[in-house]
Amino acid sequence: MRIKNRVIKGQANGNDILFSLDAEAERPTGAPARKMITDSEEHAFVYLMEEEEGYTYIHFPEEVWPFMAQALRAGNDPSLVWNDEKIPLPGFIEELTMLVYNIEGNDNYGEAFTTAVEQEFEAFLQNINQ
Repeated sequence: MRIKNRVIKGQANGNDILFSLDAEAERPTGAPARKMITDSEEHAFVYLMEEEEGYTYIHFPEEVWPFMAQALRAGNDPSLVWNDEKIPLPGFIEELTMLVYNIEGNDNYGEAFTTAVEQEFEAFLQNINQ
């Protein structure tokens, strides 16, 4: 998976979470697909933007996972910021919830990735398991 769009930081504004792309990244093309996958080799969650013939991938590396966990706690889909444009990411919370829940205890994603996800999203997982 070619990494073209990598989130470089997250920020909270109340219950709203914004993720910023590098200013030199290309504007993500396509429409929000409401789908998320993982790139366990790169320790990243990947949000998909649907194009006519495929997808554009938005990588969320481990450095921004604390903001992803915060978005889960708030229950609000975050937005992506590219330059001054705000791009909503519908389905983000639903997809991330499903992935985090499926990754817990599942070393098919690789032990290092699974452990990192379990540690970062521990509070969220404890709430699910109660």
